[in-house]
Amino acid sequence: MIYFQPVRKCVGKTRLIFLAAAAAAFAFIPAAMAVTPDAALVKAATAAGADRTKGLIDGAKKEGQLTFYTSAPVDDVIVVTTEFEKKYGVKVHIWRASSEKVLQRIVIEARSGRFDFDLADTNGPEMEALHREQLLQEVKSPYLKDLIPQAIRPHKEWVGTRLNVFTQAYNTNKVKKSELPKTYYDLLDPKWKGRLGIEAEDLDWFGAVMGELGEEKGVKLFRDIVAANGLSVRKGHTLLTNLVVSGEVPLALTVYNYKAEQLKNKGAPIDWFAIPPAIARPNGSGVSRKAPHPNAAVLFFDFMITDAQEILSKRDFVATSKKIDTPLNKIPLKFVDPKILLDDNEKWGKLYAEIITKQSR
Repeated sequence: MIYFQPVRKCVGKTRLIFLAAAAAAFAFIPAAMAVTPDAALVKAATAAGADRTKGLIDGAKKEGQLTFYTSAPVDDVIVVTTEFEKKYGVKVHIWRASSEKVLQRIVIEARSGRFDFDLADTNGPEMEALHREQLLQEVKSPYLKDLIPQAIRPHKEWVGTRLNVFTQAYNTNKVKKSELPKTYYDLLDPKWKGRLGIEAEDLDWFGAVMGELGEEKGVKLFRDIVAANGLSVRKGHTLLTNLVVSGEVPLALTVYNYKAEQLKNKGAPIDWFAIPPAIARPNGSGVSRKAPHPNAAVLFFDFMITDAQEILSKRDFVATSKKIDTPLNKIPLKFVDPKILLDDNEKWGKLYAEIITKQSR
């Protein structure tokens, strides 16, 4: 069963304010309400040995169900959970909303002493906020070794299951492959005047790019690009990608490569490329520190980093398993540090607004 909360794209400022507030939310909770995992969860999360999986399956079948909070697209969620249910006979109850609402619901429930979810799956910054609130449980899964190193956070309380990779996309009828920019400095060329677009809230991408270019040089460069050639600012990565397909935005600077790939595979006049390094932001999964169905939760966590990796890859997502080949394995990636949104959002939000959104044409 899916409990569906309509996903509305929140204004960047609203999301950032909430992320910043959530990062400190538990400062107001009495120490007596500290979240301590139950013995059954600790046992499931630390299980090892040849009989580990059998023990989890037996326990999950007795529990019979789990509750999954996610912001992933409905069609993709259903494919993954259906395969899990078919394999293990454990029912998955899904509650889906935007990433910020997933975080908000979990924090509010925890503050009231409620712990309904077994596993959360959403954007990296929101998952990192849940870690900071001490609401996630490390799982010592033997399958972690199969993931790329960047998918595993130092605390190991959530792991990246797929990557949102910010790439550039172009309309193949409007832009020749031979004229594609190889560096951000190439965007100063007058031929790009009135042809560039960008998403309205990608300040995490912006912060990562500035870190790569050097903040002073990077800020000056983007000021110069906007002054010389302009940027059409659009809210929503899917919208921006569709505008590339229509030709209204011949070249977009920040789309998710999987969406461009999906449309390309359907015959749309779009392709993607990456000005190195491509900026990647993990989306991930983590088990609740008070999971009501601990064995099912850990079993589903294992499923997300094993069987689900192939499922996600076939749906054009960038899986984090080293066993899955992707074109992005051949280009350099720079991973977004969650602190850009959680700790430095005021700085990057102000710069992004000042340089990009307020100056858009």
